[in-house]
Amino acid sequence: MASVAVARTDLEAERELCERARAGDRAALGQILRRYGPILYRSVLLPRLGREALAQDALAETYARVVERFHQFQWQDAGVYPWLRVVGMRIAYDILRSRKRETLYEPDDLQREIDAAEADPQANGEAELCEKRDLAEARARVEAALRSIHPRYAEAIRLRVLEERSREEVASALGVTVSTFDVVLHRALAALKKAIDVPRAGEGKLASREAPR
Repeated sequence: MASVAVARTDLEAERELCERARAGDRAALGQILRRYGPILYRSVLLPRLGREALAQDALAETYARVVERFHQFQWQDAGVYPWLRVVGMRIAYDILRSRKRETLYEPDDLQREIDAAEADPQANGEAELCEKRDLAEARARVEAALRSIHPRYAEAIRLRVLEERSREEVASALGVTVSTFDVVLHRALAALKKAIDVPRAGEGKLASREAPR
């Protein structure tokens, strides 16, 4: 019972903070962003965009969007985090749509997440639980898909997309020319997306571990 009372007290304090922020109190809004910005970065933006530079840019854009539109926020019993999470996912969606290569998520995948989050904001729960679920789902989704594709493809993705190494460095590590690596990475990402899409489509098994050509 004590933990429930503490949680309720925290929510009441957060609601007061949000009311101040909606009234134009920039210090209150800054406090909200400092509290939840790191969670948005590590559990919403980085897992979906796959690269630190993209996730950092997305976080900055999320902050700007929140400052611009916080007056539209309507309080929900789960607190402000579900709303912030949707804002962050929309920023990530815009970035994914603008990029043709080197992404792990398809824009349509993220749009489905946004639709589900907006349909039932309370289902997301509080920030800590939501963060754990986001991280677990993203990690399981990508790791399962990487295990299902050819190891050479998986290595190309880990080095270039997840570790953000240069094209030249990854090509050297794989023992190929840069132009050949570009082809390998393109095929690797296609294989990864296929592997991720298969379970969602209900086809019963992951993509085959086709050898790179």
